[in-house]
Amino acid sequence: MRAFEGQRSDNQPVKRSQAEKEKLLRELRDTLAGMKSHTSASLRQSVQKRITDLEAELRPPAPGGR
Repeated sequence: MRAFEGQRSDNQPVKRSQAEKEKLLRELRDTLAGMKSHTSASLRQSVQKRITDLEAELRPPAPGGR
């Protein structure tokens, strides 16, 4: 049972600022670069997917608004 509506346990996505997203992207790239050769493929793929998702969020919108 929740104490009140809207608390963090409501399974809402974390809202990050532009600077926080850029910092997270740098950290993920460092993590990927530092992974050992025996790291599981699924872990490596999940980090790569998160990196591509963040890059897409940070990419400026295309001219023309389409």
